[in-house]
Amino acid sequence: MYAMVCTRSDISYAVSMVSRYMTNPGKAHWQAVKWILRYLRGTTNTCLEFGRCKDGVVGYVDSDFAGDLDRRRSLSGYVFSIGGCAVSWKAPLQPIVALSTTEAEYIAMTEGVKEGM
Repeated sequence: MYAMVCTRSDISYAVSMVSRYMTNPGKAHWQAVKWILRYLRGTTNTCLEFGRCKDGVVGYVDSDFAGDLDRRRSLSGYVFSIGGCAVSWKAPLQPIVALSTTEAEYIAMTEGVKEGM
């Protein structure tokens, strides 16, 4: 979890999906965790590199509609970058059940704007 939150945005989605089943993990969940650990071991030389960019802070926000099949909640996600390098990211489940794709996108946008401010 620490690697996802503080250093590696590329594993956010995978860790988020696996962590939903921590109370009752199955064999498939353990296989997914081992895949994540193998991926981390294979990419130990990957690092954050800040490049020159005129854009300053750039943010992207997205959501899916009812992507969590167990609870029908949507997944939000955002990433902010400076100089082309991600500096802030998050991919949480939304706290409520959205009734439409527009509502899911609006909730995601609200969370992204709060982080951007």
